[in-house]
Amino acid sequence: MKKIVFIVLLTWLGMQAFAQQKDSGSSKLGGFLKKASSVLNSGKGSAGALSTDEIIAGLKEALTQGTSKTTNQLSSVNGFFKDAAIKILLPENVRKVEQKMRLLGMGKLVDQAVESMNHAAEDASKSAAPIFLNSIKKMQVQDAVDILKGTDTAATHYLKKTTSPELTAAFKPVIETSLKKVNATKYWTDVFTLYNKVATTPVNTDINAYVTERAMNGIFYYIGEEEKKIRTNPAARVTDILKKVFGSSK
Repeated sequence: MKKIVFIVLLTWLGMQAFAQQKDSGSSKLGGFLKKASSVLNSGKGSAGALSTDEIIAGLKEALTQGTSKTTNQLSSVNGFFKDAAIKILLPENVRKVEQKMRLLGMGKLVDQAVESMNHAAEDASKSAAPIFLNSIKKMQVQDAVDILKGTDTAATHYLKKTTSPELTAAFKPVIETSLKKVNATKYWTDVFTLYNKVATTPVNTDINAYVTERAMNGIFYYIGEEEKKIRTNPAARVTDILKKVFGSSK
């Protein structure tokens, strides 16, 4: 199981070194994982043709391309709005009475608020890639060992732990600007000023904080989903460093 777990360290989010040769690829990957695990757990030297530095370089390369893929996907037009898994909806307590709000003539305001929140999250996602890259560059051998021994989303938790404060700081002003650009702050204020007059549980009118939190949840959701898939289904796209790493696992 631990050998399978280490798939993420070299192939996370779209690296398909063996996509065209599934059977032989599985054998090669198994051999590589055995050597890589030995090197990382010892923390020194090399196993066969693989050195610790090469393993870490391969991991960083995979994570860099993987997080870039995710942020590109979510920062595209309707990256949040058209994705049911991460679409930002009204707060849960409001959704329970959303139909009543629409019957009171607030339907258009609700729709405008939801759409603008999602587009703001898409705008903010563009700033995530360099923050992930900075965290990946700082990764040490011990970080790789912890990921190897961790859960099926250990790498995602590593990124969440090391990037959340910086992501929050970067997202808030982008989201604020984006929301103001399309009058979303006004939509939100209009909706919840009315709602709070009749609600037993008032809604926080700070739209920036709400959208920032939901945008970050969306990004880490997809990073976690990709990580889990990669642990059991290694995929392709070879870079020079990965060619060297996988090539040495023969």
